[in-house]
Amino acid sequence: MARYTGSVCRFCRRETTKLFLKGDRCHTDKCAIERRNYAPGQHGQGRIKVSDYGTQLREKQKMKRTYGLLEGQFRAYFKRADRMKGVTGENLLILLERRLDSIVYRLGFATSRNEARQLVRHNHFKVNGRKVNIPSFLVRPGDVIELREKSREVTRVNEALDGVMRRGVPSWLELDRPAFKGSLKSLPVREELTTPAFQEKLVVELYSK
Repeated sequence: MARYTGSVCRFCRRETTKLFLKGDRCHTDKCAIERRNYAPGQHGQGRIKVSDYGTQLREKQKMKRTYGLLEGQFRAYFKRADRMKGVTGENLLILLERRLDSIVYRLGFATSRNEARQLVRHNHFKVNGRKVNIPSFLVRPGDVIELREKSREVTRVNEALDGVMRRGVPSWLELDRPAFKGSLKSLPVREELTTPAFQEKLVVELYSK
């Protein structure tokens, strides 16, 4: 499957907000936003008038890049959210947060979603006692995500877990740090999905044209 392998810091600069794509680096003064808080490229510091379409597009790109998805993948999630009962934009955010790589990141086993995706791909996690190596696997309420026993000595995982108190664990998740496991207590509500801040209505407007 195709994937982006270039610099991700330019994504944060383009969206003029931190997307937390580089883990702990994003919390230091080495963050690209702290150093150059303007869009990349030759005309990045120019004054650009943004249309309504441009505003909607930027919000879609921000959401897509935060979760590390390609356009086809993101559009598929939108179509699924649109078929569900409830508010389409909120459904979309909840679907994205239910991805296994996102849950692993939120629980603190990794410092970024990209790192979490790699850990899942490399067979480090089990869901309800069964090995799962598909980052897009949708976790359901009550599911238990556990780091495999032979993976509990991985340095990067332990470093990430040591810093979990600084990043915090969402209220809709539960982490058992000594047992290297966590669970999805319930589906999150919109008010709990605040980092980063999204205007999902703009994404719905864009795809509804």
